[in-house]
Amino acid sequence: MNEAKLQKEAMHILKLTSRTFYIPIKLLNPTLRKTVGSAYLCMRAIDEIEDHEDLHPESKQHLLRSTSKLLQKDLFDADAYKDLLKPYENLLPEVTLRLGDWLSVCPAGIVAKVKESTSIMADGMAKWVGKNFLIQTKEDLDDYTYYVAGLVGVMLSDIWEQYDGTKTDRELAIGYGRGLQAVNMLRNQEEDADRGVHFMPDGWTRNELFEYAEANLKKADEYIESISNKNILLFCRIPLALAKKTISALHSGHEKMNRTEVESTVESILNEQ
Repeated sequence: MNEAKLQKEAMHILKLTSRTFYIPIKLLNPTLRKTVGSAYLCMRAIDEIEDHEDLHPESKQHLLRSTSKLLQKDLFDADAYKDLLKPYENLLPEVTLRLGDWLSVCPAGIVAKVKESTSIMADGMAKWVGKNFLIQTKEDLDDYTYYVAGLVGVMLSDIWEQYDGTKTDRELAIGYGRGLQAVNMLRNQEEDADRGVHFMPDGWTRNELFEYAEANLKKADEYIESISNKNILLFCRIPLALAKKTISALHSGHEKMNRTEVESTVESILNEQ
């Protein structure tokens, strides 16, 4: 398949898998769009394994750890990955089955970093599947949110630096990812509880989780202060603004923002450019 067609398919799958990230990724210039789009799809591929309702925990751990090992090799063996997924191919979504394609559209200068971050994420997810997502302390919550979201922030920082030398604080980048993840946890709390998962340290109430989310979103504000590239800044501001609006909606007792609110938030950021 030629690269232009593959890139088009990548954007199509991205649109199907993430309303929040599709919009800012589409607004990036072509080089960054290709890089961030590929990186997002790689991480989404393994996230779908971790979250899958019909996969046994041992199968999840096996798939995540084996994928992590394949990502550590200089050349990703797409055939070995297909063989690994073969027994589960009817269960897993297209975004997961096509991890090799997403790596192939990633620019050569950054693909090693994308593979490294995705590999670390897959190992961390396998660890937490093994623990049955049992979060007892704030340290546990920090560890879990680092693997599933903080690493996204780190990888983005690597991408910005490789692209034009933009330097950002990695700890604040982790806070950025954690903040977005904590908002998702608040939004999906009932859904998670239905499948027996509680992302809350012992003794915490929903109020503490709100405080945790808001403290990390403050770090996200600090993170973007160091970015001067307008295209990168626009990308970073949109998910952050949507997360803040979602927090406000949750505080008011609404489950999430509606489509009109999402569109008007994005529009107001575009108008500020």
